[in-house]
Amino acid sequence: MPKVRSQYKAMDSGLPSVVIFAYRRPQHTARTIQSLLRCKGVENLSLHVFCDGPKSKNDEEDVIATRAVLKELLGSRATFTFRDSNIGLARSVIAGVSEVVNNSKSVIVVEDDLELHPQFLEFMQGALTSYRENEQVMQVSGFLLPADNWAPRSTCNFLPFTSSWGWATWERAWRKFDENAIGWEELLTNAVMRDKFNLENTLDYSSMLRSQMVGQIDSWAIRWYWTVFKNNGLVAYPPVNLVMNHGFDGSGTHGRWLAKRITKSQPLASNLRITFPTAPEFSADLFRSIVRRLRQQAPIRSGFFFRLPFRFFRFAVAAAKKFVSPGR
Repeated sequence: MPKVRSQYKAMDSGLPSVVIFAYRRPQHTARTIQSLLRCKGVENLSLHVFCDGPKSKNDEEDVIATRAVLKELLGSRATFTFRDSNIGLARSVIAGVSEVVNNSKSVIVVEDDLELHPQFLEFMQGALTSYRENEQVMQVSGFLLPADNWAPRSTCNFLPFTSSWGWATWERAWRKFDENAIGWEELLTNAVMRDKFNLENTLDYSSMLRSQMVGQIDSWAIRWYWTVFKNNGLVAYPPVNLVMNHGFDGSGTHGRWLAKRITKSQPLASNLRITFPTAPEFSADLFRSIVRRLRQQAPIRSGFFFRLPFRFFRFAVAAAKKFVSPGR
């Protein structure tokens, strides 16, 4: 495939840059870009597109079609990095975000399976500006998990977990990103830490991180969550959902039944004026409402069955150490 060189130029406007990741889904990409271009304020932001190369010959046609869609819809409004070879989503996101955030100081990240509410950029920019100097706030998210019996308010919320579906961060936070997830092993033995990391035993993030660290999956997002978690960080969330994910139709490479279930009935929000508190505080009521909803939708993730993977993994590690111990 012909190579299109990156046209990236450092931006010094003080505004965040929008980073778009796409691969081989032209129809999804078109919907994402069209929704982005409908967002208020998009005309003031620099757009940077990163497209991974095809994994095989079978992917080439769709990759070419996706790039054509991006060129047609964005034209000279964006810079493009089109890779010849496939480096995988995790490496692509880490490299792309790092490149742009080091120049723009803050970034808004969008992948090719999202549909954005017209107020998405407005909220992201508002939170990025409001909490630019607050070290505890490490990310902004446009996607809000469904909550049980939660009456949306007009203020920004703060929760202790991340989301990768329409998010933003600052260079000061991203520089802490720990690709090696140092200290993750404590989750194997510290039940209190593990329950907290797993949102009170509702989502098995700890097993996902373990799978990442033993080479079974390749996820930037779980390592970013661990980074925020171990730094006691908070994530700024809108009071209503501003992102729809359309990636669970079999066209993508990263999707699971639980994610599909918890987003199935999650519509985009109506117009709402959102305010930003001066002093961010953990939104305990919203967190409890989300946990209740998760327990309703994924009960098998809690209790005995939830703990089985870690019990087995600890047993396997202990057995391996005993087998290779001196004298055997």
